Amino acid sequence: MTPLTRRINELLTPERAALGADLGLLLLRLGIGLLMAFSHGLGKVQKFLAGPPYQWADPIGLGPGLSLFLAGGAEFFCALALAVGFLTRLTALPLAFTMAVAALIVHAEDPFAKKEFALLYFIPALTLMLSGPGRFSVDAWLCKRRSPQRETDT
Repeated sequence: MTPLTRRINELLTPERAALGADLGLLLLRLGIGLLMAFSHGLGKVQKFLAGPPYQWADPIGLGPGLSLFLAGGAEFFCALALAVGFLTRLTALPLAFTMAVAALIVHAEDPFAKKEFALLYFIPALTLMLSGPGRFSVDAWLCKRRSPQRETDT
């Protein structure tokens, strides 16, 4: 084994790989969550709170007010929960659904460039639904707290 190969093997331990995966999930959650919440969701929540009449699309037939409420709620509240890793798999679902509706229904007749933005939020939301939040999350902290106590120090 060459010195370079040996050094690479030393760097790529399972512990370091796991740490890298957890840091990657943290970065993904913070990125998608905070960008979605403050670039998209906050404006929709403010628009909803301003009251009717709502000038909003009704892509699935629920009415413009309810559609705005659901999209804004998903894009703001679920995105913030996703950023901190709270109920990650559950909160990623409304985000993924909202982005799928945006890409496949709202922008169905538009060129791909219009759909692409929604898909670029859909893919990480789906990824987090499948992977979970990683070690650096509220979910992981809560899971540790709920696990049976190990031997207590006396």
